[in-house]
Amino acid sequence: MNRPNIVILGAGYGGIMTTIKLQKMLKLNEANITLVNINDYHYQTTWLHESAAGTLHHDQIRIPIRNIINLDKINFVLDKVVSIKPEEKKVKLETSELSYDILVVGLGFEAATYGIEGLEEHALTIDNINNARLVRDHLNYNFAMYNKENESNQARLNIVVGGGGLTGVEFLGELANRIPEMCEEYDIDKNLVRIINIEAAPSILPGFDPFLVEYAINSLEARGVEFITRAKLKACKPGCIVYERDGEQFELPTMNTIWAAGVRANSVVEASGFETNSGKVEVRRDLRAPDYDDVFVIGDCALVKNPSSGNTCPPTAQMAVQQAATAAENVKALVHDKKLEEFTPKDSGTVASLGNNDAIGIFLNNQKLLGWKATFMKKMIDNRYLFKLGGVNLLMKNGKFNIFY
Repeated sequence: MNRPNIVILGAGYGGIMTTIKLQKMLKLNEANITLVNINDYHYQTTWLHESAAGTLHHDQIRIPIRNIINLDKINFVLDKVVSIKPEEKKVKLETSELSYDILVVGLGFEAATYGIEGLEEHALTIDNINNARLVRDHLNYNFAMYNKENESNQARLNIVVGGGGLTGVEFLGELANRIPEMCEEYDIDKNLVRIINIEAAPSILPGFDPFLVEYAINSLEARGVEFITRAKLKACKPGCIVYERDGEQFELPTMNTIWAAGVRANSVVEASGFETNSGKVEVRRDLRAPDYDDVFVIGDCALVKNPSSGNTCPPTAQMAVQQAATAAENVKALVHDKKLEEFTPKDSGTVASLGNNDAIGIFLNNQKLLGWKATFMKKMIDNRYLFKLGGVNLLMKNGKFNIFY
């Protein structure tokens, strides 16, 4: 293949790591590499809940792309992907069109509302930096307005978080830490504030060890979080939510509904004609799309099966980074007409933060960690990623060094 055009869509965990690896693996005269992203920065999706709660400034979450890629080797295009035309080997952007010989799709996720009435209009999400900032500002606004109005409106102080998965629980932990500071800032009695989690399943954190789940519930409840499980959100209105539990409907006043109960693959993928399963491309073992030998799909847009268990790999940052390594190796193999390798996922464990100084986690040998030990491990994992992405300079600038507090 004579100097092929390699196009990478998206600078999330999978896309940016594929780019970083390819710029090291391929020489200038071997390929033209183009990275397309809607923003001029990469951001830490797994830190968004902290920005949304106001416990971490958004500038620590975003990393300018120009600071971590070699612009002499990578052509960076700041634009939005509108569609992919795999039969024509083209990508349509808002302002232009690109042709490719090899394509890597890492367009990430978008919030899934499941058709719940009013959710899209009246709820906030934590799916990108701007939306996370909107959540923070919205909460601050309602707290500021509480004492300004002639009649107290409890809906301003009721915070409802939809979903008890990883994002929802981590956001609850940050909120529990942040609320006392907000109450002091806005002269509000902390006892008036309610943080309520609505979860359809019998318990939070599905897939986690029951002992760790119980620890998480106890930790959050001790800081004022209320859990309503086996409850389905039916409607989201400007001043309340409606949920159903045990066949009965309840109305809860709130002007702060944050939806963290579901995501789906970027809709561009399904709309572009790829064969999909629940909106994701069920890729082959080498991460290529079923019908296209020149298209790799990774991260939230890919449905990847674990060959040893047959289970679907979770759409985590950990998996996206691992897939990026295999995708980069296989792109290089295509360029050199070599044999492609199969993706083998490695589960290094999962950590859920419960605020800045509490967490739960399971690691390599199914070892359970909780409290400050899990917090320490979580921050070390975050710092390790920054080091892999941008070396010591990025680690020192954006790393988390507040290990014990």
